[in-house]
Amino acid sequence: MNTLEIIFFILLSIVFYTYIGYGIILWILVRIKRIFIKEKSYHTMEELPEVTLFITAYNEEQVVEKKMQNCRELDYPKEKFQIVWVTDGSCDATNKKLKAYPDATVYYSAERKGKTAAMNRGIKFVTTPIVIFTDANTSINSQSIREMVRYFNNPKVGCVAGEKRINMHTKDEAAVGGEGMYWKYESFLKKLDSQLHSAVGAAGELFAIRTSLYEQMPNDTLLDDFILSLKIAMKKYIIAYCNKAYAMENGSANMKEEEKRKVRIAAGGIQAIYRLRKLLNPFRYGILSFQYVSHRVLRWSITPIALFLLVPLNVLLIIYNEHSRFYIILLVLQLLFYAGGSYGYYLSTKSVKNKLLYIPYYFLFMNINVIKGFFYFIRKNKNDGTWEKVRRAV
Repeated sequence: MNTLEIIFFILLSIVFYTYIGYGIILWILVRIKRIFIKEKSYHTMEELPEVTLFITAYNEEQVVEKKMQNCRELDYPKEKFQIVWVTDGSCDATNKKLKAYPDATVYYSAERKGKTAAMNRGIKFVTTPIVIFTDANTSINSQSIREMVRYFNNPKVGCVAGEKRINMHTKDEAAVGGEGMYWKYESFLKKLDSQLHSAVGAAGELFAIRTSLYEQMPNDTLLDDFILSLKIAMKKYIIAYCNKAYAMENGSANMKEEEKRKVRIAAGGIQAIYRLRKLLNPFRYGILSFQYVSHRVLRWSITPIALFLLVPLNVLLIIYNEHSRFYIILLVLQLLFYAGGSYGYYLSTKSVKNKLLYIPYYFLFMNINVIKGFFYFIRKNKNDGTWEKVRRAV
């Protein structure tokens, strides 16, 4: 085997491991763990703790009534339940509409510094031992608070990640279908991660922490939810995953809007890799480092580059290899995948429903946007924690 072949198979292995292999290994490790270790149940609580539902919002006048109705439908003792909105920079009717809800406490500053700055400022007003973060444009199920707080009966739990679900009853374009399928797979991996040791980060749509563990973050932090939750895990706590607590959110209005979101997330991922660089040390963080690198770091760094190098390397192997039939088959399979993705893109422009072809399209779309995210991160003002809001499907 020559050098070119070795490089090709290393890159192919990285791509396979990132998206399929890690899930398989995770599933096997969880099964082995269950043979030797019986999980303790911490879900019985004699008394429910006081909690604060924490909502950061910027110009969310269109969803205030729906969000407050959802908050009031949550099954939790009212005397132990506080609702806090931080609406920094909002210049629409958000604050005016919130005045109609005496059960909501609003903290407002005229200057917009971004979501992380709003969280850093607002957390100082939280007096309850548990704080639950959620977005203004999401609806959470009625039992979510009860389900999440039970995990804190385990003193090792510092954060509880809820499940993100995409409303598939909105306009069925690639943005909705692709994002929905992606989050179903993500939820599967998060559940396995949690069963093995700890979930690797939380989604901002719904997650809870012990208030005392909140760590102030730089205002330009792009993935506040991810960094905050992993900072807690780095303090030797675990991130539990609760799929009985979920946040429903509409998918992006179209793929252009979804691109904005994916590019920002990818840029935030690159930023997070640097800011959480200590977590790359397996000698200090053990299995958490393995999970972090496998589930997150590879996706935001090496894997997209490896993916897009496979075709040109495959062509070179056909040209310079005497036994090229095997490589011809591999190239044909790759080209068919790209063709499927391209046709999936074409169908999305015509609003034609085809979930099978949305898979290669959305997969390629995600990886292209990781590369775009790198350049976005390089160009972005490092002191700016704001971003352009993504329009959601209706």
